[in-house]
Amino acid sequence: MMKKFVYAGVFLFFFSACTFNKKEEPPTSLTKEEIAGGKLTPEILWKFGRVGDSQLSPDGKTVVYTVTRYNVKTNKSNCDIFSVSTGDKTVTQLTDFEGNEYNPRWYPDGSRIGFLRDKNGSTEIWEMKPDGSKKTRVTRVDGGINGFEYSPQGDHLYFLKNVKLDTTANEKYPDLPLANVRIINDMMYRHWNSWSDYTYSHIFVADYKKGKIGEPKDIMKDEHWDSPLAPYFDNSEINWSPDGKFIAYTCKKLRGRAYALSTNSDIYLYNIETGKVQNLTEGMNGYDRYPVFSPDSKYIAWQSMKTPGYESDKQRLFICNLATGEKTDLTANFDNNAANFCWTKDGSKIYFISGINATFQVFCADVAKKEIKQVTTGVHDYTSLHLSGNTLVGERMSMSMATEIFKINPANGNETQLTFTNKNIYDNIKMGKVEGRWITTTDHKKMLVWIIYPPKFDPHKKYPAILYCEGGPQDPVSQFFSYRWNFQIMAANDYIVIAPNRRGLPTFGQAWNDEITGDYGGQNMKDYLSSVDAMKKEPFVDGDHIGAVGASYGAYSVYWLAGHHQKRFKAFIAHCGIFNLESQYAETEELWFPNHDLGGPYWKSPKPKSYEFSPHKFVQNWDTPIMIITGGNDFRIPYTENLQAFDAAQLRGIPSKLLFFPDESHWVMKPQNSILWQREFFGWLDKWLKKK
Repeated sequence: MMKKFVYAGVFLFFFSACTFNKKEEPPTSLTKEEIAGGKLTPEILWKFGRVGDSQLSPDGKTVVYTVTRYNVKTNKSNCDIFSVSTGDKTVTQLTDFEGNEYNPRWYPDGSRIGFLRDKNGSTEIWEMKPDGSKKTRVTRVDGGINGFEYSPQGDHLYFLKNVKLDTTANEKYPDLPLANVRIINDMMYRHWNSWSDYTYSHIFVADYKKGKIGEPKDIMKDEHWDSPLAPYFDNSEINWSPDGKFIAYTCKKLRGRAYALSTNSDIYLYNIETGKVQNLTEGMNGYDRYPVFSPDSKYIAWQSMKTPGYESDKQRLFICNLATGEKTDLTANFDNNAANFCWTKDGSKIYFISGINATFQVFCADVAKKEIKQVTTGVHDYTSLHLSGNTLVGERMSMSMATEIFKINPANGNETQLTFTNKNIYDNIKMGKVEGRWITTTDHKKMLVWIIYPPKFDPHKKYPAILYCEGGPQDPVSQFFSYRWNFQIMAANDYIVIAPNRRGLPTFGQAWNDEITGDYGGQNMKDYLSSVDAMKKEPFVDGDHIGAVGASYGAYSVYWLAGHHQKRFKAFIAHCGIFNLESQYAETEELWFPNHDLGGPYWKSPKPKSYEFSPHKFVQNWDTPIMIITGGNDFRIPYTENLQAFDAAQLRGIPSKLLFFPDESHWVMKPQNSILWQREFFGWLDKWLKKK
């Protein structure tokens, strides 16, 4: 039995009036052919302006943000800084240098905006007036910097810089300058998509006055670890206290094997005057990240996970009384995650983002009462949040709309769209309807499944369908707008998209999220099949022509289903997936992940039951065409996993194709590679799922 609700793919509210300043660069135009086609294509997807890094001014009247655009012909990006008024929605382009300007930050009194500019291979801090005038360079640092923030008083700033501390083989053997080797004695020699470069991200603090900085001080001198944490280096993991006396920073002070086995990051408090460092979360052995001080500097909030080694544990909202050291979990009675914390001016409440039923909404926690209330509703995802006075703004997306900036009324949750970066695209293409259905699983629970329809859906026709298998494995199938796994492009190619929130995903309570641990081939796989079997009953679904696609754990799911699907599918696509759990365990780098999810290494006695779910053990059952995609720089799931799968399919005589991208990682990021990926993706599905 299914219950359903509908989210219209046409955004009538989206096209409301917006004033554009003459300085704004015209958005990328569509061709006559693209306008005539009226549907989303890979080429149009790369014409989207990508909104990010929004920052609210101290008076709450203006938001600065970045827009990144890509040139497919050159495979290059250009990032510029814009501003939008929270009142009349006037948009102004503030930078137009060649290359990238990003990391915009308001000076505390709102008189100017600092930003990073890439020039001649180096990245430095620049400043400008709020209207974009009087741009001047602030720093000249050897090797450039990676990020910065002003102190609340404006008399200091910190910046991030890579510091070389490890010795290369050529430095060890200076008489062999042409030798090309890495000498490795410990783990974490590579991470996600790059080998160790012998450097560490450190925080430098400097005096700042009238546009000039003093001699910077490395507050992590000679320490062989990063802040913020690799591999994402998110500035939000570092924060100034409002009184300017402290910097709170996130760090995982472990190396090598210890680092590979642990998620234990901590929040450290650095005293600007004395240089002393205090570990605020000592004894809390899971992830502790994203510190945010209360306005009076007496409390600090941060995100904390309880379970050591479990990277997808509940994200709790903790606060600490800095005078007494007393710690309080404000989300003890709240069964979902918490992120992106903003204190109100009086310190009585904290706004944050949390997932609920595969959407991400704004919530408010009353600090004294420990009560949590939902502020926003709707079928969308908020991904960032900023508060100045009574003005609350956030970045919002959905399956049918790329990120834009919205103003939120904290009292009633009403939302006002401020930016319309891709209006020219939405004016000329039609999005497919997005519908949520609650499907009954084999264990009699309700599962939310998103159904995305072709833009010109005809209920009297039969459409082939695609089952989308999510990665993670603990990532929600929420209202995300992806520039790779884009549901609207799939629907625009005349497919019904079935996207289930199967077991092992957040936003439905921690028990639902945890249920996949140690059970990769269990209930969550039945959930996939339940969603397909339910949709096959619909008269508009061609039950004889259904494919399954996915990346990462989603590709593992495809490999598993290939050996267990009982003729449900006619085609598979697996991108960067785990094929052999034993070889994957010894190939990956963040070993805390398989230790938790699989129960430990395959040589453990007794051997964890999880290894019985390795897809390679069921290749003898493969009978369906499969395309396999992988990247040469993927170190999370090394490409050899997918070569094993392709070779097995070839040896079994299964129609199969391999796409190997030597310069891509776990994702396909370069414009031309991405467009080729999409063309091959739909070429493969069309070949096997569409009637000739």
